[in-house]
Amino acid sequence: MARVFPDGWREMRASGAAERELQTLALLADGLDERYDVFHGVHWTRVGQDRFAIYGEIDFAIVGPTGRVLLIEQKSGFLGETADGLVKRYPQAEKNVAVQMARNADALHTRLRHYCSNERSGETTVVDSLLYCPDYTVREPGSAGIDPARIVDARKRDDFLRIIRQILPAEGEVLALRPKILRFLGDILELVPEVNAVVGEACALYTRLSGGLAHWARRIDFAPFRLRVIASAGAGKTQLAMAVFRDAVAAGRRPLYVCYNRPLADHIGEIAPAGGEVATYHQLADRVSRALGQPVDFSRPGAFARLEAILDSFTPAADAAATGDKAGKNWLFDELIVDEGQDFEAGWARNLLRLLRPGGRAWWLEDPMQNLYGRPPLALDDWVCLRAQTNYRSPRAVVELLNRLLPLDPPAEAGSPLAGGEVDISTYADGNSADLIAKSVAAITRAIGAGFRRPHIALITYRGREHSQLSPYDRLGPYPLRAPTGRYDLFGGQETTDGDVLIDSVHRFKGRAAPCVVFTEIDFATLDEKAIRRIFVGATRATMRLALVLSESSARKLLAPLEQDH
Repeated sequence: MARVFPDGWREMRASGAAERELQTLALLADGLDERYDVFHGVHWTRVGQDRFAIYGEIDFAIVGPTGRVLLIEQKSGFLGETADGLVKRYPQAEKNVAVQMARNADALHTRLRHYCSNERSGETTVVDSLLYCPDYTVREPGSAGIDPARIVDARKRDDFLRIIRQILPAEGEVLALRPKILRFLGDILELVPEVNAVVGEACALYTRLSGGLAHWARRIDFAPFRLRVIASAGAGKTQLAMAVFRDAVAAGRRPLYVCYNRPLADHIGEIAPAGGEVATYHQLADRVSRALGQPVDFSRPGAFARLEAILDSFTPAADAAATGDKAGKNWLFDELIVDEGQDFEAGWARNLLRLLRPGGRAWWLEDPMQNLYGRPPLALDDWVCLRAQTNYRSPRAVVELLNRLLPLDPPAEAGSPLAGGEVDISTYADGNSADLIAKSVAAITRAIGAGFRRPHIALITYRGREHSQLSPYDRLGPYPLRAPTGRYDLFGGQETTDGDVLIDSVHRFKGRAAPCVVFTEIDFATLDEKAIRRIFVGATRATMRLALVLSESSARKLLAPLEQDH
């Protein structure tokens, strides 16, 4: 049996083209022996002469026993044969297969030559390419734009493994570079855990962040350390926050992680190592007030304003000296990590910085596109700023659709290892609750039919709980819903109703994600900045599949660019 990287693929569930690729992966794993190494979902990036980063995907890369590399491009379903060669037609575009294969092979070969060459021996990497289209018979192989000997179509499907062995023979001189090639391919498939478990479920899913924030932002060093990271949804801000938190604890430093949303703070609190503090801004104020013996009565109006006032006047060292207790010392930290910084007010930043010890480090992570509360942008003029626009979480089909529908400036960049299927879009009659429910139920049913389990589906509403037509959040058609009750247990955990499909609002779900998101009840009068941000946030919660359920009037406003294309 061949060695397959990364592992865990047999537990994956998919549909459509992704399912066909998993079937091919099983064929390769079982049909080749242990001398072959199979990498799937290999992504490359390089900087060309124009200094722009280029991203692409190679479905399979096989390293043979001698060290030769074969890149396999799989095209499932129907292909088109044009004067320019074979093309694959997608809902949003048409791609020339030969051009795509040549570009991918050239880019990966360039990086392999750079990292894996052996100047002493003169050895160099040998890279070949193969097109595998198991569902389509190429009528005119000579005009496909690809060497006919390197096309395995439906007629030659049974010879697939034999052809691979011919290209990658088991016998012959073994390149000394082979171990280096394997290390290189393994490195660009590096996986880091993403913080995206839904409330009440620790679901460890993974997202590839090649060159992402969690890897290279922590290698920046300057003093005083004040780093502002402005990064797109899915760029890895929360992963970076957790890596910084763990680094601090491991080094014997005391970290403070602060965000805006309670559900995100609850989840981070569950997975963060002991030795630091995790809280929302208002939770932090509440803990400080209790440490100072000034607890706030939440039964009285204006409780949150009083909490904010406590931090406005709180200076740790001075309060410790004045009260004669250790309250101030308990609230001094070596590392400050602010997540969801776009939701913070200017005064909050000043208050938090007062909690840093001399020489302490501060990280400010934000995404202006996720500013759902209309906060004015913070100045932070004396901070070093780092920007990252690549979304590694959402499938490329979702990112491409958002770029077409929304005036994003700058456009979102797709870096997910998943191409993703076509976004499931449906509409309901304006103001018709029964039709909204029916269309939402149908979207969930289609997701289940595509292979998603109910706990991996999140039903996210565009409206808040108070104004939702789906309330009460207990059942939607045949599906019992798992909804936040607003109550917390003795350990501070969010209590939810008994159900297996999560339902929540886009505001509360910001900062988290799910394999399948049904973003429903999308209804707005004007496609203004507020609506654009809310749509962007809701759509980018999906890691594999996205369904949009819109009112008919909103669909006419939002989907106009798609209609113009047709």
